[in-house]
Amino acid sequence: MFFPPAVIVHGLADARDACAPGLPVTLLSAPGAGLYAGCLWWRSVVDPVRRDRVVDLLDCGDGSGQALAALRAGVCRVVLWSEAPGWDAVAEIAEGLGGCVLRAAPAALDLGQRGARRRLTGWLLG
Repeated sequence: MFFPPAVIVHGLADARDACAPGLPVTLLSAPGAGLYAGCLWWRSVVDPVRRDRVVDLLDCGDGSGQALAALRAGVCRVVLWSEAPGWDAVAEIAEGLGGCVLRAAPAALDLGQRGARRRLTGWLLG
């Protein structure tokens, strides 16, 4: 499955900044954010900026239950670390809902790092 360049966002302001250049982008949560922030938080971050060229991935760490909750809440693309219990079952459920589960997050520019916003457009252009 192809995803546009990924950008780690930590909130709505980051998501808006990542989408501002108008280029295809994958909004990626911080590692394990599905475990501590939850899928409803993620929806509140990505729903306001959702458009054609924006893909989102919620990283659920090794939390199979959180990944399932995210799928039920309408988050159809999640990262679930390969050592998570029941990974195959979660992936099958996601596929049945038209989504997908990745074993690891893609390489990403983290907007929480110093200077990341200056590098954003170049990162998205590849």
